[in-house]
Amino acid sequence: MLPSNTILRIFLMSQLCVGVTGNSLLFILYAYTLLFKPRFKKLIDSVFMHLAIVNVLMIIFTLISHIMSSFGVTRFLDDAGCMAVLFIFRVARDMSISTTSVLSTFQVITITPSNSKWAWLKAKLSKWTFSSLLCSWVINILIYAYMIPMVIAKTNATLVGNGYLDPYCQNKNFGNQNPGSFLSIIFIRDFLYVAIMIWTSLYMVILLYRHRKRAQHLHSTSLSCQLSPERRATHSILLLVSCFVFFYWLNNFITLFGFYVQAKIPDLEGINAILATCYPTICPFLLMKNNKHILQFTSSFSVMTMTCFQRALHD
Repeated sequence: MLPSNTILRIFLMSQLCVGVTGNSLLFILYAYTLLFKPRFKKLIDSVFMHLAIVNVLMIIFTLISHIMSSFGVTRFLDDAGCMAVLFIFRVARDMSISTTSVLSTFQVITITPSNSKWAWLKAKLSKWTFSSLLCSWVINILIYAYMIPMVIAKTNATLVGNGYLDPYCQNKNFGNQNPGSFLSIIFIRDFLYVAIMIWTSLYMVILLYRHRKRAQHLHSTSLSCQLSPERRATHSILLLVSCFVFFYWLNNFITLFGFYVQAKIPDLEGINAILATCYPTICPFLLMKNNKHILQFTSSFSVMTMTCFQRALHD
């Protein structure tokens, strides 16, 4: 039977490979559309590309230190390395939250009926989408610039007390500070983003339900069964938000437990790193699931495979 450290190492490396590959494919897909098929490009495509970039940053800077630790590397990061890795991870993580929130808001405005009181927002989508992402970058960078002096390289293999701890880094005053005010700011900011996602998701569900009820009155069942690109995108984003909310709260619960528990559990840090990167790993596959270019490629590949198989049988 494999030891727990080996199993954890396999999971960490698999998560890194799958997550980076999936988000790279998502970015390449929309970059290809943007460069070579500009007539098919949409505003939401650039938001998907932005999400893919922050997901890759989050996955790499979350998992790499845990992978190195699982291989027994004792001194991988110094003080400057800890500050840089934690800063990039936290900013990328919260930009992933912000971008998902922007996506859900973008989509709910897109599918809003023309006679709705919110329809006037459609004309301002382009300006407000990029303004929201830019503001999120500035706010997150300013918030976590406060954390840079607070993190140093780990000074002791076995630390006991409240505080941030990972395989190579720790709080500067581990066990001797009260981070309540800082954690409250982070929690309120995150709660606002999650509340926006939940509200927009519920509104999208209501709109889809009303559309389905209207479609049932049509004489042609084929029209009601077909999914428009907007509805496919809405389904993908609803799945995305549901996935995010589940893993976000699970990760937060374990993070707070690990922060306040006195005796730190080494394996818990690795498990929490896997949970923290579950959303950015699954995210690109949920977004590509209903992409028409992926569907066309899959259909063409299936036809080509079937043709080659039939030829091989005849030969």
